[in-house]
Amino acid sequence: MSVNRRQFIKAGSLALGSLAVHSLPLQARPAEEKATVYFTPEITTESLLRIYEKVCAPLQGRIAIKLHTGEPHGPNILPRDMVRALQARIPKSSIVECNVLYPSPRQTTEGHRETLRTNGWTFCPVDIMDADGEVSLPIPGGRHLKEVAVGKNLLNYDSMLVLTHFKGHVMGGFGGSLKNIAIGCASGKTGKAQLHSDGTNLWAGGPLFMERMVEGGKAITTHFKGHMAYINVLRRMSVDCDCAGASAA
Repeated sequence: MSVNRRQFIKAGSLALGSLAVHSLPLQARPAEEKATVYFTPEITTESLLRIYEKVCAPLQGRIAIKLHTGEPHGPNILPRDMVRALQARIPKSSIVECNVLYPSPRQTTEGHRETLRTNGWTFCPVDIMDADGEVSLPIPGGRHLKEVAVGKNLLNYDSMLVLTHFKGHVMGGFGGSLKNIAIGCASGKTGKAQLHSDGTNLWAGGPLFMERMVEGGKAITTHFKGHMAYINVLRRMSVDCDCAGASAA
C-alpha cells in the first residue's frame, strides 16, 4: 500500500503536530470542558522535559512509564537519550511493558529482555508486567468485554505516564495513547487475545476492534483513577506500528 505524507497526516487527524499532551482524565471533567493540550514544534530532550512539567501534576507514588520499546533494531522508536533524561527526572519510576501475542522475540519474557538490551533500554528498570502472571481488571459499562487481563505487576504502581510514539497502525488506523495503554498493558497470553479477537477471528480489525480497544483503555484509566498523564511524540511516523520493527513502511 502506498500512502504519502499528506494522506497519512489527514487520515490520522494530526492537527497538533510534534508533541501533544493532556493530563485531565475524561471522567474528572465537566462534559462541556475540553482537555488542556500543550504543544511544541521542537522534538528535543529539553522540550520533552518542559512538556512533562506541564502535565505531571496528577502523578504520584510509584510511576509506570508506558512506552513501546520496539522490536529488535526498530528504527522509529523513541530516542533512548530523550527517555533516559525524562526517566531520571521522575522519582520512583520504571518503564513498563507486556509480552506480545504476535510472532516475535517479545512473545517470551526471556526474548523480550534480550530485545530490551538490543534496543538500548538498559538505563533504568524495565518491568515486563506479565512476566509473573496476569490479573483481570473490570471494564465498567463494557459492551464487548466486562474485564481484560493485564500484566499482574500493573497493580504495583500508583500512577502512569503514557509516553507514546504516535504512528500508523494497520488494524487501528493509528497508534496513539489509547493503543499504548489498552494493547500495551494487556497480558501477552490472554489480554491481547481478548482485545484482538471478535470470537471467530483472532486478528479481527475494523470498528469492533477499535471498540474493544477503547474498552481495554477504559480498564486502565478506571484503575488509575485519574493519576495519569499523556505525552505523544510525532516523530518518524511510519504507516505501520512499531511492532513491524525494521520492516515498518
